[in-house]
Amino acid sequence: MPSYSALTDRSAVQRAIDEFDRLGRDAFLHKFGFGVARDYFLVTDSGRYDSKAIFGVAFGLQHGTPLGSDEFSGGRDGAAGRLAELGYSITGINFTG
Repeated sequence: MPSYSALTDRSAVQRAIDEFDRLGRDAFLHKFGFGVARDYFLVTDSGRYDSKAIFGVAFGLQHGTPLGSDEFSGGRDGAAGRLAELGYSITGINFTG
């Protein structure tokens, strides 16, 4: 299991979001082997993104080793939580500090 805190590069997250927008949701999830999010979405002015998939792709962009969906948790204590810690708005997570 990866160290969630190893994702530190917000530009990698933005590149993952850009790729999601370029391909579209279904093609992005299929290309990178992720299912649809059930609870946690990264929300920006341009849309809602499956947070686990965005994390996995961004991690790969930063570190050169993509993560498969079965290699990590997408929840509050995993990918979605780390994206929130990086300053992204995530549905279902309210951090107060």
